[in-house]
This record gives sequence, structure tokens and C-alpha cells, in this order.
Amino acid sequence: MNKLNPKKTALKLFIMLAIMGALFAIGAYKGIFTSVEGVVNDFHVNPSSIIKVLIMAALVLAIENLILFFVSLIKPKKSRSQTLLSVFSNAIRYITAIVILCWGLSILGANVGTIVAGVGILALIVGFGANSLIADLVTGIFMIFENQYNVGDYIEVAGFRGRVTSIGIRTTCIQDMGGNVKIINNSDMANILNRSEFASKAVSSIGIPYATDLLALEEKLPALMKEIFEKHKDIMKSEPVYLGVDALADSAVVLKFVVEVEDKNIYAATRIMNHDLLLGFRKNGVEVPFPQVDVHQK
Repeated sequence: MNKLNPKKTALKLFIMLAIMGALFAIGAYKGIFTSVEGVVNDFHVNPSSIIKVLIMAALVLAIENLILFFVSLIKPKKSRSQTLLSVFSNAIRYITAIVILCWGLSILGANVGTIVAGVGILALIVGFGANSLIADLVTGIFMIFENQYNVGDYIEVAGFRGRVTSIGIRTTCIQDMGGNVKIINNSDMANILNRSEFASKAVSSIGIPYATDLLALEEKLPALMKEIFEKHKDIMKSEPVYLGVDALADSAVVLKFVVEVEDKNIYAATRIMNHDLLLGFRKNGVEVPFPQVDVHQK
């Protein structure tokens, strides 16, 4: 975790306060805050208007839920379509909040156009404090148009690896193999490794004793690879491949095997190969060795 630099933090805070002070001064000089006060005084808050606002909010929320319900009925097969639906659903929630706010102010007697123009300077002030929010929005838009990743893709970012479950205007949700969900701001989605673009490879390394007849064992491996693939076609995309001797360890000759799988099955495939190779080697009279020490005495 990066440590905050006190000097830089203090300097940034000072600059922000200076800018905000200057903007407030300009706003007071131009009479912007006076116009906002006049608009606020035009509010007509009474039981009748409050009931109208509540009815309006209930109606807008009902329409939002109806739209989201129909969106949930769509089951796209392509991850790109899932991404667009996820962003659309997220945008609908933001639009609903804006509509309720503006319509509610209008019902209460406020001139929404005047308020928007009058508080523009305030929005600018808030914008200096919400630069990360703007960065999230802009980055999210670019990621969607550039098609860097989609809902359902398996990606790795900032050391976290998992499946993209949703993409919003501000954030992206990633779920790992253990079911843990990490919510990452779109502006922090950098150096992404998209593992769904190509087939992943599950790797298994298994040792055999030095006394094993390696050539005789290698002749039996093709049949063993085919047997493992036939049993696990739902996990493996093709037959496992024997790469050869990976290392000459202290107590074993380490053989290496790989198989192409979808990224979501990479760990399951490794466990399956470890299990089936162990049983297959034993069936062929080869026992996986354990660490041992030879002592030679003169």
C-alpha cells in the first residue's frame, strides 16, 4: 500500500482551498448566490406538493424497476452484450435519481433551469473535490468503447484474478474462485490481463524415481493422456501434453504436463491431472518418490 506524503497532501489541500476561495469570491461578486437564494425562496412546500413529489417518485421508481425487470429477462450469449446490459442498468439508476431530483424541485415550484445555471459555480467547486469520480466516469466510457474486457471475462488486475460480474459507469466488480467480490474504481483498472481472449494452460509437475525406465514410461504416456482427456472432456479442451523432463530434483526426475482449458477451470484441471497422473503412474508400476537422503560411510 502506497504511503501518503504529508507535504504533497498539505500542498494539494492548500491549492484546493485557494481555488475554492477564489471561486466563492467570484460567485459572490457576480451575485450568483443571491440568485440561488431567490430561487429557494420560491419553493412552495406544503402537504399537497409533498404528496405530489412522493407520488412522482413512486411512479418513476416503478418505471425504473419495470425497465430493469425486462432487462433481466434478456439472456445474451455474447459477453459484449452482457457488458452493454450491465452498463445500461447502471445508467438507468443514475438517470432515475436525476429525474426524481429535478422533477421534485419543479413540483415544489423551483425553476430547475435557473437553479442549474445558478449553482454552476458550486458544481465547479465540487468538481475539484470529486476529480476521482470524473476519472472513473471517463475511464469507464473509454473501456466500454475500446472493448478491453466484458462481463464474464476472466481478468487479472492489481494482483486480483477473477471473473467480471458487472461493469458500471464508475466501478467494475470481479469475483475470484473463492467467491470473494472485489469492487474496483474504473480509474484504477490499469495493466489488465484479459485471460479470456486465449485459452489458458493448466500445468502439472510430477516426480518419478531416478531408477525409473524413462523411455518405457514415455511410451505409455500417450495412452494415459488420452484416458485422462476422455474422462474430463467437460474441463479440458484437448488432450494433456507431455512436455518432457522439467527438472532433476534432489530425489526425483520432475516431468511436466500441460492442458488447454478455460481460465475458470485452470485450477480444477491442475488438481485433476495431479490426481490422475499419480494413479496412472502407480498403475504402470511407477511410484512417486518422497524426499530421502543417502548416507555414504567410508
